[in-house]
Amino acid sequence: MEDVKGKVAFITGGASGMGLGMARAFSAAGMKVMIGDIEQAPMDKAVAEINAAGGDSAGIKTDVTKLESVQAAAKATVEKFGKVHVICNNAGIGVGGQSENASMRNWQWVMDVNLWGVVYGLQAFVPLIMSHGEGGHVVNTASMAGMFGLRGAGPYNATKFAVVGITETMMAEHRGDNLGVSVLCPGLVATNIGDSGRNRDEAYGGPVEPNAKDKSKDMLAERGLNPDVVGNLVLEAIQDNQPYIFTDPSLRYLIERRTKFILEGYDWADKCKALEGIEPAGL
Repeated sequence: MEDVKGKVAFITGGASGMGLGMARAFSAAGMKVMIGDIEQAPMDKAVAEINAAGGDSAGIKTDVTKLESVQAAAKATVEKFGKVHVICNNAGIGVGGQSENASMRNWQWVMDVNLWGVVYGLQAFVPLIMSHGEGGHVVNTASMAGMFGLRGAGPYNATKFAVVGITETMMAEHRGDNLGVSVLCPGLVATNIGDSGRNRDEAYGGPVEPNAKDKSKDMLAERGLNPDVVGNLVLEAIQDNQPYIFTDPSLRYLIERRTKFILEGYDWADKCKALEGIEPAGL
């Protein structure tokens, strides 16, 4: 989608962090932007900022854990701007803990936001993008934690691996049409994901303060990439139809390490006794 001027984008989690970076970049490129976010005040502030700079944006409070809320956001986007071309399923939370002992409420919360929020966004927006025949683009925010298992974040990793898998499946399914598909796998970015608990719904136990032992919030603030850089990166990836969006090329070694482990698994399978004489089925 090289020519983005006048096109319409919807961004979940668009009031802060990478979502706001995308909104700023898209607007500067001449796009119309609908911001969806669970926090009303920051969303209103983001919309006011973009419009004051000459952009054309609006916002709608969106809870990505509820399909009906995302569907309402899709309807509002079309009512406001006539159509939609780009969906950025960006809203996400961070939940630490090992898979076997993280609380079930936190498991459910991170699954509902990071995984179901993406699914709901696809269900609500992709049919609208495909309906007008002008083409469009999907950007699903995963993480480097969706490319390589990072210790101490089992539930979070699980959701991000799932988002990568969903997105790669869509890449294959839409290879022959005019829908571009990308997965964003950021490294350290200066967002407020370390304070995700402020928005935890009562259904998952209510809001919580960051764990005093968790230094991720400080680390992101000190070392994280400026979210506006990520916004510009995502815009460039949409224009170049780039499927994988990485924010930190220095982390290539993580992908190489995982690939090495996988290939060693195949080397073992080639030699194992259980498969001796078995004719491979293939795909």
